[in-house]
Amino acid sequence: MKKIVLSLAMALPLTAAAITPLWMRDVKISPDGSTIAFCYRGDLYTVPATGGSATRLTATNYYEQTPVWSPDSRSIAYSSDEHGYFDVYIIGARGGAATRLTYTSVNEVPETFTPDGANVLFSAAIQDPVSSASFPTGRLTELYSVPAAGGAALQVLSSPAFCISYLADGRSFLYQDQKGMENNFRKHHTSSVTRDIWLYDAKTGRHTNLTNCPGENLSPVAAGDKFYFLSERTPSSIYTLNPGGKPVKVAVEVTDYAENEMRKMSVTNGASECAVSPDGKSIAFVYRGEVFVTSVEYDTTRRITSTAEAEEDPCWAPDGKTLYYTSQRDGRYNIYKATMPREEDKDFVYATLIKEERVFDTDKHERAIPQVSPDGKYLGFVLDRQIIAVMDLKSGKVRKLTSPDLNPQLHGGVYYQWSPDSKRMALTITPPMHEPYDDVAILDVETGEITNVTNSGYFDSNPRWVLGGRAIIFASERFGMRNHASWGSLYDVMITFLDPEAYDEFQLSKEERELLPEKEKKDDEEEQPINVDLTNLELRTARLTPQSIDIVDAMLTADGSALYYVADDPNGRHLWKIDFEEEEHQMLSKVARASSIQTSADGKKMFLLGSTMRKLDASSGKLTPISYDGEMTLDLAAERAFEYEYVVREEGARFYLASMHGVDWPKLTDHYRQFLPHISNNYDFSEMLSELLGELNVSHTGSGYRSPTSSQDDETADLGLLYDLNYAGQGLRVAEVVANSPFDNAKSKVAVGTVVCTINGKEITNAESSSQLLTDLVGKRTLIGLLNPATGERWEEVIKPISRSDRGELLYKRWVRSREALVDSLSGGRLGYVHIPQMDDEAFRTVYSALLGKFNNREGVVIDIRWNGGGRLHEDIEVLLSGQQYFVQEIRGHQTCNMPSRRWNKPSIMVMNEACYSNAHGTPWVYKHCGIGQLVGMPVPGTMTSVNWVTLQDRTLYFGIPVIGYHLPDGSFLENQQLNPDIQVSNDPAEEAAGRDAQIEAAVEALLRQIDGK
Repeated sequence: MKKIVLSLAMALPLTAAAITPLWMRDVKISPDGSTIAFCYRGDLYTVPATGGSATRLTATNYYEQTPVWSPDSRSIAYSSDEHGYFDVYIIGARGGAATRLTYTSVNEVPETFTPDGANVLFSAAIQDPVSSASFPTGRLTELYSVPAAGGAALQVLSSPAFCISYLADGRSFLYQDQKGMENNFRKHHTSSVTRDIWLYDAKTGRHTNLTNCPGENLSPVAAGDKFYFLSERTPSSIYTLNPGGKPVKVAVEVTDYAENEMRKMSVTNGASECAVSPDGKSIAFVYRGEVFVTSVEYDTTRRITSTAEAEEDPCWAPDGKTLYYTSQRDGRYNIYKATMPREEDKDFVYATLIKEERVFDTDKHERAIPQVSPDGKYLGFVLDRQIIAVMDLKSGKVRKLTSPDLNPQLHGGVYYQWSPDSKRMALTITPPMHEPYDDVAILDVETGEITNVTNSGYFDSNPRWVLGGRAIIFASERFGMRNHASWGSLYDVMITFLDPEAYDEFQLSKEERELLPEKEKKDDEEEQPINVDLTNLELRTARLTPQSIDIVDAMLTADGSALYYVADDPNGRHLWKIDFEEEEHQMLSKVARASSIQTSADGKKMFLLGSTMRKLDASSGKLTPISYDGEMTLDLAAERAFEYEYVVREEGARFYLASMHGVDWPKLTDHYRQFLPHISNNYDFSEMLSELLGELNVSHTGSGYRSPTSSQDDETADLGLLYDLNYAGQGLRVAEVVANSPFDNAKSKVAVGTVVCTINGKEITNAESSSQLLTDLVGKRTLIGLLNPATGERWEEVIKPISRSDRGELLYKRWVRSREALVDSLSGGRLGYVHIPQMDDEAFRTVYSALLGKFNNREGVVIDIRWNGGGRLHEDIEVLLSGQQYFVQEIRGHQTCNMPSRRWNKPSIMVMNEACYSNAHGTPWVYKHCGIGQLVGMPVPGTMTSVNWVTLQDRTLYFGIPVIGYHLPDGSFLENQQLNPDIQVSNDPAEEAAGRDAQIEAAVEALLRQIDGK
């Protein structure tokens, strides 16, 4: 080993055509020590190890990463997302045309060449061996080998192995493992999920953990009888180190790089935060952080704002001549307004001039979510993320109306709405010590008095004024199928009448209305004064929807004769109408991407709004599309700079501890700011944000990039078969037909041993990947040629291949069935088994059904939470599993049921591992703390916080803010407190591949011992 390459942080300005690059990624030195490969701004470069001008090897619109050198230093393998997912390519070290080596639509990333240079080893989640006991997740990749000249890939290991470095025997190697789902760029943590360096002995097939200690151990490099590795990564400049010498910085210059980041964009879909003008003729909306106004009747669209910073929360003044919105151009939330200075201009869409100005001076306060009172006298807004305040638009005087404790979270999304008479607001509040459960309240703007309308233990939200202010409607989960987590409930639309007379009128049937005297009928049709009575509101509250559903938004017509609502169901998002006069309830239309129902100021014009917009005829329910056609020029570099400042500000303002875990946040964020000019794509930007946020040493953070799909992307279909990975003949030999997959049908003759020979008449050979033949065939009738080697019979079957995600769900169910069968076998039928994949409502109902259904008469149960990504279920799991029998139900001497009958009142044991995350840390902690049972498996890292995943202005990017910590009686937090099992057992990679699940074995043995010991 001639040199070891490390990367250290150094900052130089980006000022000239020839630049000293920062944020160089994946730095790799050639085996002969002469050349360094690295990635910069999404392309692959090389530079002499002594320094100098870098050569650009790739110049595409795609993202290239993870270069690895061939042993002779003549070739470089790398991965590119040219076809959607990352595939492995190979290119000459001096450039030239690249050759694609892999084709499956999963991320395939090169790790190394074999010592002879004939093959490239790469990581991908394609298939575990049929015998494997490993959890089926894309995070647990396998290791494959593909010929450098092209051809079929063969599996080397069925467990993750990254950053491979071969030993002297040319077959064994060192590698870096993967245990869980924590962000790879989290720093400074010492827990069970941190990565270790392993040795794979090719002769014995054994895996040995060489570091096996807390803290990150990364990137092993074999050097004789020693090896080197990194403890943490530090990006940027390149250094070389000779044995016994000092680090030497490599001077690198880059001249060949794409600099233009201006993009002209059409704005024809993707609108958000829509606001209907008072006259119903225009709609203001936000697109990529800019405010636009479009005509309802025509597609003419006008851009109102033009900044790199985000604008949001558009609202209209009652006269329709002023538009208010929140802007972040002042380095914090502030409210701006747009007006038309020329009196000849009557509509923003056609205005010749638009004037923007700040409503409030810049100071230390934040102001957002403007709403003008219907009488035009007051501007409501949210002050400092928690407080509802109003400003007198004539005098400029500001009054605070609420206290911060009514909205304890700091995301600023406080919901409120003015009453039509401008005297009150309807709002949501969080009662003391009851977060996250919201109630609906009425706020008197003059006195500040708050009346809790719902005051329930359920979620009540989204109040809207109706019937001219005589009532409010809101959504409530009190009658629906209640969730067993923080989300998942079914809701109803409720109505509460502030005016008792309006409630009396509501109670009348159509027949009773017809019997009213003519004068009362006439009075009923005219606008009546509002008699507000805030006492006994619960007696004037009624349910409007006849069945609970996943409601998105709802609105009552101006005359109260009908309710329109948008709701999600298993078949999509639909618009519904309830006609109270005719007592009819009907689904009107499928309305994908609709998110709100709004009306004009008089309530006579209704609109269904979202990324697509529609007019809604209140009498017939007919929908008419509204088109918009705008344009904008986007400065991606400026937008990225703003997004960075937004992340810095939001993380600093909302982090669950004001101390920020002791990090000097201003100093740290200033250090990372220097890299922005060197980043030109969202892969690098997301990674840089993850590096920054990783410094906080906390779970639920980092950043992610949702690469947008394209019609040019490949999608590999799947036949629902598992193959014999040791088969060397032509075609693919079937090792298992997965249950419920396309070939699992009564007519199919496919069985274990069958060989798949052709796909749509094209042969599968060793030189051509079957993935190529399955590209873009999901759901399409496909002809499969088959062979029975035992009889020589050949035949064809037509099936519809499934997607990789559908395949993943089938494999998960297969894994659960196999674990259940294992527990049943090991316990002799005495124990049941359930797996909880996530802490949510659906998972709870599956577990509840199994425990109190097919396992009701078992003596105990194994609760498996391995690879659970979290949610919020610890309370329900604790209640379900902590039942204590108090009597037995009996009929004429025959015992028929133990009580409690809706809780598990027998022994249980919980299996966990390092991949348990978030509430999958909190749930086993509660299980152990409450003395329910023993924990078996591996330690769970301390990741129990609650998170806000925040989408950035560029909606392909997001980042995490841990906003809630869980405080223990001793004053500490659960975050960063590792939870150790009562019985520690690990699963050896080789044994797991062969089918052994030592953790389940230990759990069954311990639980039976507990039962038999009683």
